[in-house]
Amino acid sequence: MSTDILYRLRGPAAGPAPGAHRARDTGGLGVFRDQVPFWRHPDARRIDLRATLRDPFEGTVVRRFEQSRALEVWALVDASASMRFRGRGETWALVTELCTALARSATRIGDAFGVMVCGARAETVVPVSRRRGTAETVADALAAIEPRGASAAGLAEAGASLAGRRKLVVAISDFRLPAPVLAALFERLQGHDVVPVAVEDGAFDEGLPAFGLIELEDLEGGGRRRVLMRPSLRARWLSREADRREALRRLALRYGRPPYRLADRFDGDDFSRHLLGTAA
Repeated sequence: MSTDILYRLRGPAAGPAPGAHRARDTGGLGVFRDQVPFWRHPDARRIDLRATLRDPFEGTVVRRFEQSRALEVWALVDASASMRFRGRGETWALVTELCTALARSATRIGDAFGVMVCGARAETVVPVSRRRGTAETVADALAAIEPRGASAAGLAEAGASLAGRRKLVVAISDFRLPAPVLAALFERLQGHDVVPVAVEDGAFDEGLPAFGLIELEDLEGGGRRRVLMRPSLRARWLSREADRREALRRLALRYGRPPYRLADRFDGDDFSRHLLGTAA
């Protein structure tokens, strides 16, 4: 059974179509917002008779209502070769599951959803759409892709292409990227509400043995090597991983939201709590 992903935009929505998200616009319908003088909102249909009779200055008072707007939701997906890692889970399968659930949830409430896959360049594989069936299109499109890119530089390129109204952008990557590429990505997306999703695997930390021979492979062309894991090397490895996560967290918070860690399995309820800002 599929899980709905619940989310809200940080700040007001500014889409052209009515929808489920709070906006700055006011009008005659929606959720009650406030009462203002008639000259500020000249809508005779919304005159508040009681407030008008109570007005000590004998002015005419009208009610204003908050309009709701639809959003564009985009997934920017790292398709570099490291995203095909298989450890405790299968990285690309997790990404596909998340994007499909998000597409289904977005279009169900009238939002539009699209996907860009980013290797050395960015490519729109699912154009932004509100139509029913978008989730199935997303699932099919991502299932047909095998991550092979030598880099994820296209993430920053994708960020630059998403101009215009404020969007919810879910950037999905292992974020094992050069610092300049990471900085460029967040800088180019700073006009939007950005949700970084850091795809990881427990095999990188909890699954490391304290002692033993392990084989490592650089999926982006660096070959294979055998390493004798020992307690001191394991401690340095884990410390470096913790430093990398903390650097990503600080960078992401500078532009808005903290990263969400997607590891081993996808939990839609947990992701919803993160998007709603209610995670423990």
